[in-house]
Amino acid sequence: MTLRFDGHDAYVATPDLLDNVNAALLLERPLLLKGEPGTGKTVLGRRIAEALGLRFLLWNVKSSTKAQDGLYVYDTVQRLNDARFGEGDVRDIARYIKLGPLGEALRAEERVVLLIDEVDKADLEFANDLLYELDQMSFRINETGETVNAVHRPFVVITSNNEKELPDAFLRRCVFHYIAFPERETMRQIVDVHFPGLDQILVEAAMNRFYQIREQRNLRKRPATSELLDWLRILVHTGIEKADLDKSIPNLGALLKNEGDVAAVREALASQP
Repeated sequence: MTLRFDGHDAYVATPDLLDNVNAALLLERPLLLKGEPGTGKTVLGRRIAEALGLRFLLWNVKSSTKAQDGLYVYDTVQRLNDARFGEGDVRDIARYIKLGPLGEALRAEERVVLLIDEVDKADLEFANDLLYELDQMSFRINETGETVNAVHRPFVVITSNNEKELPDAFLRRCVFHYIAFPERETMRQIVDVHFPGLDQILVEAAMNRFYQIREQRNLRKRPATSELLDWLRILVHTGIEKADLDKSIPNLGALLKNEGDVAAVREALASQP
C-alpha cells in the first residue's frame, strides 16, 4: 500500500512540498530537501513519521562522518577487551557488529522514516559511497558475510544546506525539493501553529521588523524562521508590546548571530527618521 502524507498540524507544508513528499513515497526514492538553514528541513522528517505512524530514525552527519558509519561498525576494541578479560565468546563476531542508522533502518521489521541530516557536511565521497545502498536498500557485513536486505524500504529524507554540490549520480536517485523562504502569509501560518492565540498586533509588528532586517543586503546571515520563532518567544515572555517595537528592536541576539550584522542593523535603525 502506498503511503500518503497530507500534512501535520505542527508543520505548515506548501502544496508543492506535499506533492514532492508523496512523489518520493510513491517512487520509494529518497527525498532530498535543500534550503537555507532554519526553514524547517530537519523537522519535516519527524513530522512525516508522526503523521504516517512510522518509527523515526536520525543520522546526524558531521564533517568526519563516513558512509560506513551509517551501515555498521565492527567493535574491535570491545572484542579485544572481552578476549583479555574472558567476557563472552569472542569467536562470535556478530556480537561485535553494531548497526548504524541506515543499517538499522534496513533491518527493521517495519517500515521506518530515516532522516540523513545535513549530508553536505561530510566530504565529497560520502554521497557517492551511499549510492548502492540507497538504490538497492542492501549491504554486506564483510566480517560475518551476512547480507542485509530491506524487508520494507525505509522512507529516506535527506537534508542539505547547499554547502557542497552533490554528485549527479546521487541527485538522480532522489526526488528533490527546495524549501524557499516563506512568504509573509505562509510565515503567519507558521507563527500561528507555534503561538496559537498570540496577539495579532504584536505578530504584525514583529514580522514587520523581521522582514525589514531580512531585506538588508549587507548581512552575512539573515535571520530565518527558527530565529523569528525564538524571538517571538522572548517578546512574549518579556512582555514587549507593539509600541516598543516601533521604537527599537530588542533582543537582537536572538535574530542575528554575527557582530557585524548586529552593528549594521543598529546603524540602519539610527539613520531612520
